[in-house]
Amino acid sequence: MQTFKIEGEYIPLIQLLKALNWVEHGAMAQLVVTEGMVTVNGQVEYRKRMKVRPDDIVEFEGQQVKLV
Repeated sequence: MQTFKIEGEYIPLIQLLKALNWVEHGAMAQLVVTEGMVTVNGQVEYRKRMKVRPDDIVEFEGQQVKLV
């Protein structure tokens, strides 16, 4: 599992997916979230603007990242 350091209190989920290069662009990030392909702390997440915070674990297509 990799780690990702965020600046500030949180990062929106779709921005995180783009920052990690797990998706090519914002529209794709929105699509994979609304399709239920992303989990946050083991739960499927459908909210595109979900605020991901330190200690959260995000998973997409077998890749995992822990925010610090």
